[in-house]
Amino acid sequence: MLNCFNIIDKTDNKNIKDIISLTYDQRFIRRKKVKSDNGIEFLVNLSETKSLNPGQAFELDNLDLIKVHAKVEKLLEIKGNNLMQLIWHIGNRHIPCQIEKDRVLIQFDKVIGDMILRLGGKIHKVKEAFNPEGGAYGMGRTHGHKH
Repeated sequence: MLNCFNIIDKTDNKNIKDIISLTYDQRFIRRKKVKSDNGIEFLVNLSETKSLNPGQAFELDNLDLIKVHAKVEKLLEIKGNNLMQLIWHIGNRHIPCQIEKDRVLIQFDKVIGDMILRLGGKIHKVKEAFNPEGGAYGMGRTHGHKH
């Protein structure tokens, strides 16, 4: 079995043998056996837990690269005339969110969806790739209160 001990931030697409589609939660990884989209199995064995972004790549011990893509997942699209207030309530709960000009995306959560509706927002279930904002100063990850 192939091993991965390193993550490459920028690739020139040379040596890319496959892609691996991972959800936001799956892209938080340290040690795990995974399989690329076309079946290449490898063991990720990093020195510390990493939060991977689409476009980065796993460097295998044979120097092949497996490029990371964001997998489509169940999300809630949030809109409303009070979008800034809704974003504040989402952030106050340390919920990862993808902030766009006229909407916010969060991982599907019925309780949070109900809260958004009570606050006057609109929700819509969607299936899209999820690339939320980073943690403090735009780096890392946000974590809910259950971390």
